[in-house]
Parts: sequence; structure tokens; C-alpha cells
Amino acid sequence: MIGLVDYGLGNLEAFASIFRRLGVEARRLTEPAELAMADRLILPGVGAFDWAMARLQQSGLRDALDEAVLGRSVPVLGVCVGMQMMLERSEEGELSGLGWIAGHVARLDPGAGLPLPHMGWNDIRAGDDPLFAKLDAPRFYFLHSYGTVPAAAEAAIAEADYGARFCCAVRRDHIAGVQFHPEKSHHWGVRLLANFAGVEHP
Repeated sequence: MIGLVDYGLGNLEAFASIFRRLGVEARRLTEPAELAMADRLILPGVGAFDWAMARLQQSGLRDALDEAVLGRSVPVLGVCVGMQMMLERSEEGELSGLGWIAGHVARLDPGAGLPLPHMGWNDIRAGDDPLFAKLDAPRFYFLHSYGTVPAAAEAAIAEADYGARFCCAVRRDHIAGVQFHPEKSHHWGVRLLANFAGVEHP
């Protein structure tokens, strides 16, 4: 079962709808004890870093999430600010992140008069990570002004360009995150979520 971590942020219904189409059970998880039911977890996030971290802490799910991911090695996928929260800190705020992946979050510096936030469709360059298996010319939808800067180069598993190159996906063992929104990215996003769930998708 895919657990959708529900701490009040993120379009969980969009994820649930895609998993239903894939024939994968997915449930919103709102109570700490519910995290024990999940085989995999989705950690969504939108808005500012400190707001998201504060909402997660206030939800009562923070400790159970740490126990699932760090204690039981449950695979997790962070999305947008959910990915940023996996790192140690952000230039956008003052609160500490989850610290699951070494590194920080920095404001994008696109130059060339490009506006922030970075909004719209972008091609990405991905390595051979399982998240991107069978993805031909992957293209995803972005909406963000900050991006992750992992401490270890090998933690960056995909990148995109917006005036300058930036990391758009990270991994440390069973912990992965994407800056873009797979739930808004048509067949590329469906394929990525199928890969995360470990199911086939035509």
C-alpha cells in the first residue's frame, strides 16, 4: 500500500487518482499509527519551506515518519517542497529540515532575466535510477523558486536547466525526491509513479 502523508499540504487526490488507474492501493495517512500500514510513502509539499515543516511538526506525524523511513527503511518519494524538506536546511527559512539527505536548499539563480518562480514544462536529464526507467525524453511540470543542493554529487540523480543547470531529483538509498510534480506531468508522471510503486505501466 502507498501511504500519502497527509499533513494538510499537497494535492493528494491527484496522486490517489493516478494510483487507482495503476491498480495500486493508496491511502491518505493522517495518524502516526497509520504509517505502519504503508509499504511505500509519498511526502508531498507546496508553499514555503518553514510553513511546510511547521505543518508537518504540528500534524504529529514527524516522529512516525522518521521511524518509518529511518527505522524501518520504508521507501519514500518526496515531491516539490516534500523533496526539499528531506535535506538539512533551506535558505528560504530558519527551521531545520528532516536531514535524511545531506545538503541544503538554495534560491535558484537563473540569470538572463528569467523570472521566478520557475513555472512550466522542462525536459530533464536523468541517469539510470529506477525512478526514470522506461521514460523516453522525460518532461515534467515545475513550480518553484528554490532547489536542492545535495552535499554528495552522486545524490543528484537528475537535472534540468532554467538559465542555469539545477538538481531536480535526489536519492539516498530508499529515500528519493523530485522537484517537479509527477501528478501534473501526464504520462511521464504516471510512468514515474508506476516505477516508484514497482508496477508495470503500458
